Amino acid sequence: MFGQTATPTPPTTDRGLEDLDAAALAYAARIEGLPPERRQEARDDLVRFALPFAGRLARRYRGRGEPLEDLEQVARLGLVNAVDRYDPERGSFTAYAAITIVGEIKRHFRDRTWGVHVPRRLRDLILEVGQATATLTSELSRAPSVAELAERLETPEEEILAALESAAGYSPASLNAPVGGESSAEFGDLVGESDNALESVDDRVTVSGLLHRLPWRERRILAMRFYGNQTQAEIAARFGISQMHVSRLLSRALTWLRQAMLAEAPPPWQNGAAEAEAEPAKARISVRQNGDRVVVEVGGEVDRAGADQLRRAVLEAVTGQPREVVVDLVGAGGFDAGGIAALMAGRDAAARTGVPLRLTRVQPAVRRSLTAAGLPAGD
Repeated sequence: MFGQTATPTPPTTDRGLEDLDAAALAYAARIEGLPPERRQEARDDLVRFALPFAGRLARRYRGRGEPLEDLEQVARLGLVNAVDRYDPERGSFTAYAAITIVGEIKRHFRDRTWGVHVPRRLRDLILEVGQATATLTSELSRAPSVAELAERLETPEEEILAALESAAGYSPASLNAPVGGESSAEFGDLVGESDNALESVDDRVTVSGLLHRLPWRERRILAMRFYGNQTQAEIAARFGISQMHVSRLLSRALTWLRQAMLAEAPPPWQNGAAEAEAEPAKARISVRQNGDRVVVEVGGEVDRAGADQLRRAVLEAVTGQPREVVVDLVGAGGFDAGGIAALMAGRDAAARTGVPLRLTRVQPAVRRSLTAAGLPAGD
């Protein structure tokens, strides 16, 4: 129509960089005075016209570990940014767009592609090593050596080696990758890890040695509390003592262990009356004849030393061929493994000779240990 000025449109063919600059100038003139909703159409026309130019820049970086499609997407993003920021007064659009697109591609390589952080200087050297490797392989018809790469790039061999090793950080192997075959194992299953328990090995060994210096009852209470996860009330019922007494024994044993761990030499367990109070009563074994029966009375704590005495007493009583052997445990406060083994030896000897062996008046603290060992205890 007459009286209406036609707005210039960008060329529709890609004929070179001059056409791209001309298209950008036409775009700048076209959007002057247009409302924002109309400017979008002109912007899209210029972006479509410059897409081949962005694609050429993206193809310069192919073969560096990234898919060409990803590089083209990044280049197009850079092109859109260049169009949005274009100012005709600042010079050629082509030069500005090239700088923006290449910068976006390099930023993509820097921030998106490396699996681990590698210094920029080393990343640039990795690219140069890759290009030099391709060139020398073509010239030599074989893979070049480190010395040949160093000579071509005029770089020390140490830096070439560092670049070759760092190149593995571009796409590190996934820990979730399958090992291979029909196995369900993953690569991460084959990688070792630090054992935090190693730091406490010395303390564990030291405590193990110190525990053998404690009296039998304290050792047993510590084992039941911290290894058997039993409450103080349960421990008190096993030993036939009060819960408060169990608490005092635990506190005394832990205090001694703490002091022994920090001292050059372990301190004595107890002294004087305190030791007499805390120390379990020594085993007391007596044998008496009651008609045609033999009664073996047991008192105190039967530890390793008392176990030998108990074994001899029971075996001698059984070999005398009485009508019955009665083991009276009314005064026995506890049995360790040696004491239980002594009773089991007496049971086996009685079975061989046919002499009945009966355990009587067993305390609750001892009954459970005997029952667990397969030794039935009567009333």
